[in-house]
Amino acid sequence: MLVHLAVGLVALLAVTEAVLTLGHVRLGRAPVVAIVRGAVQLAVVGVLLRGAISAPWAVAAVLAVMLTTATRTAAGRLRELDGAGPAVVLACVLGAVVALGVVFAIPVLPRSPRYVVALGGVVIGGTMTSATLAGRHLLAGLRARREEVEGWLALGATPREAVADVARSAAGEALVPALDQTRTTGLVTLPGSFIGALLGGASPTDAARFQIVVLAALLCAQAVVAVTLVHMLGAPTTLPADAAR
Repeated sequence: MLVHLAVGLVALLAVTEAVLTLGHVRLGRAPVVAIVRGAVQLAVVGVLLRGAISAPWAVAAVLAVMLTTATRTAAGRLRELDGAGPAVVLACVLGAVVALGVVFAIPVLPRSPRYVVALGGVVIGGTMTSATLAGRHLLAGLRARREEVEGWLALGATPREAVADVARSAAGEALVPALDQTRTTGLVTLPGSFIGALLGGASPTDAARFQIVVLAALLCAQAVVAVTLVHMLGAPTTLPADAAR
């Protein structure tokens, strides 16, 4: 089994590199590094989660590590936006707390360490994606519509008023992948949570119920993150320099 896994990963990576090379997409060793890191990290997490799932006190530590890694990754992508670091942290924490709080306060899912870790990992990953997309769309919008923003400022608008439409567009664009994933679930793809539940022995009905909760929690968390982030970064005192500068 391990030999088949290794051969399969190498084959998939080879195809990935070949396609990128043919397309003249220069990512260097990024795909190789990503696969190696992912494999090592999943192996370590697989061992650590045995303890977390059986020991409730370890859940907070596991989620804290996930959230720290997520916010550092997203913030690193948004270095060109002033104040991106604190904004990413607050937005991601708020998004995760709100979504997980709703699910386990009702409770929609059992309040057990197993479910908290499983849903928490998915939701925190979603907050990272939403923060990265919202921030990058905001940055691109500020650059592309620089003259429009400067025009509003010249007419006496505040920075927040001048950037309001750019910020709203950025938040909306950041949610497109989550919306598409939710709308096409079961028709285009069978999400990982659904497949994982089936492989774990759940009935198709129970797996579907868990998956819709995951999708709703993801959409909730990502909406909170996108709106919070563009609000915090949507009143810049200085506009970002053009990419070529």
